[in-house]
This record gives sequence, C-alpha cells and structure tokens, in this order.
Amino acid sequence: MFYRKLFNIPTWGLNRSFRDFDRLRRQMDELYGALSGGNLPMPTAGVFPLTNVTEDTENYYVRAELPGIKSGELDIQVTSEGISLSGERKIAEEGDNVKYHRRERDAGKFSRLINLPGKVDVNKVEAFMENGILKVTIPKSEAAKPRQITVQ
Repeated sequence: MFYRKLFNIPTWGLNRSFRDFDRLRRQMDELYGALSGGNLPMPTAGVFPLTNVTEDTENYYVRAELPGIKSGELDIQVTSEGISLSGERKIAEEGDNVKYHRRERDAGKFSRLINLPGKVDVNKVEAFMENGILKVTIPKSEAAKPRQITVQ
C-alpha cells in the first residue's frame, strides 16, 4: 500500500475491498467468540418438548420427545379443542467445580399447549410412552369427521 501511494499508482478500490474483508473477519471473530462461550448467550428455541401433530380420518396423533421423563411425571390434559402437556425435566447436577463448555440441555418445568384443528372426543384419548417418545391418540368427534356424500 505504501508503494502505491508513494508512486501515485491507482488502487481501483482495492482499499475498500480489503476494509470490507477486514470488517467481515472481525464479525466472524465475534460470532466465533459468542459460540465458543463468549459473552453473548446462545439462542435457544425455548420450546420443549418437540412435537409432531398428524391426523388421519379418524384420529389426531401427537408425538412428543421426552427423553428421561417417566410417564408418571407427566400431566396430560385434553379439551375439546386441544391438548396440554406439562411436567418437569430434571437433569442431574455435574457438581460445584464444573465448568461448562456447552450447555444445551435445560432443566425445569415445561408446558406445551397444542391447539387441534377440529373437535375431539375427550373420553377416548389414549397415551403411550416408549423409549422417551410419548404418543397420544386423540379420536375426532363425530361432528368433526368427514362424511361421505353420495351424489344422486
């Protein structure tokens, strides 16, 4: 750079390009510092448990990932329009002198309210827990089921 300025050789905007790369490098350094335990907190989804809701002609199905939670620790309530899953996720403490390098598993109380697209029959709901996956089968009410109409 000094040589170009000394002999008045045009740079054709090279300085600007290098400044842009330098700015990008600083931003990447800040991002890396934040992701590797720097001052900025890691963003989290804030939603637990992760769920899938599907349906067929007869039922709605709610599948939720609940690793480490026993079925007796869950509170499942179904209304005519939705389902509520709540409980508490407990994670064993690592100790007082432990320094975390990454902490993605949160402990604490959770509650998910999931609205269903149609009315349900709350008296016939079934729930099963297997390998940390909760599966709730929620039958549709007769009024919500599609009716086959024959054309005459």
